[in-house]
Amino acid sequence: MLDRPQGDVALLRAFNRLYTNQLGLLDAHLDGSRFTLSEARILYELAHREDPTAADIARTLNMDRAQISRTLKRFADRGLLETRDDPGHGRQQLLSLTPTGRAAFADLDVRAQEAIGALLDRVSARQRQRLIGAASVMMQAFDGGDEPASVTLRGLRPGDLGLVAARQMMLYAEEYGWDQGYEALVSRILADFHDQFDPARDAAWIADIDGEMAGSIFLVHGDDPAVAKLRLLYVESFARGAGVGRLLVETCIAHARRLGYRRLTLWTNSVLAAARHIYERAGFVLVDEAPHHSFGHDLIGQNWSLDL
Repeated sequence: MLDRPQGDVALLRAFNRLYTNQLGLLDAHLDGSRFTLSEARILYELAHREDPTAADIARTLNMDRAQISRTLKRFADRGLLETRDDPGHGRQQLLSLTPTGRAAFADLDVRAQEAIGALLDRVSARQRQRLIGAASVMMQAFDGGDEPASVTLRGLRPGDLGLVAARQMMLYAEEYGWDQGYEALVSRILADFHDQFDPARDAAWIADIDGEMAGSIFLVHGDDPAVAKLRLLYVESFARGAGVGRLLVETCIAHARRLGYRRLTLWTNSVLAAARHIYERAGFVLVDEAPHHSFGHDLIGQNWSLDL
């Protein structure tokens, strides 16, 4: 069974109660029309499909076929629906709305548009933007199915340096309890990267999943022209398991080779086990380690190296 924190379950249930109440989905008739919610959903499918069958609608809406049949009979009795035999399947009937049925759907559609518009009018412009964004995320989450996450790598955009520092700090504070000393360190590294950037020796990549930052990595030159540093690898918790860390490290290594570096080094801490595993699989070798007190904790710093 999947790990389902009770707080997450309670929050989603609370949202469902609020949402159904705000939209009046529990009212006997939807949006002041003569249709119930289930009838409105069936009417929508009839209006947006070409000659569907009752079985098609039942599968799409995940509704009981007996309930579908009763609703379709009521529609036919009201003159909203007409049927004809399916020439390719003698036991099935093809469904379509009559002109009266299409007029009824058009009226219902206008009522629904006005109801949602009124709901949006009750919130501020900022809250509306957040509401629409959250609705889009929920649709992607539920409609995405089991498709694997699509990971893309890109270069830096304005604002990315600040986001990398902020996201790494928040992530490691949550997972390891690190204090803002880490944020200060990352900010100094990123400021130096910007100030000393050389396109012939440096590079950076941001991993995106569905347009959302999922991780980062930086290739930074050092004092020795033959040696580069891999810095600031991180992967967002939602992206773990999608191969983001491995893709970032492999991309960084390949680019370092193209630039002519002979060795790639990095510094990390032993507590970052997932990152260390990625480094080991990529061929990095642990050179040395030493205890230190940083970010509010006693840690073991590690230096790793990869011959290119």
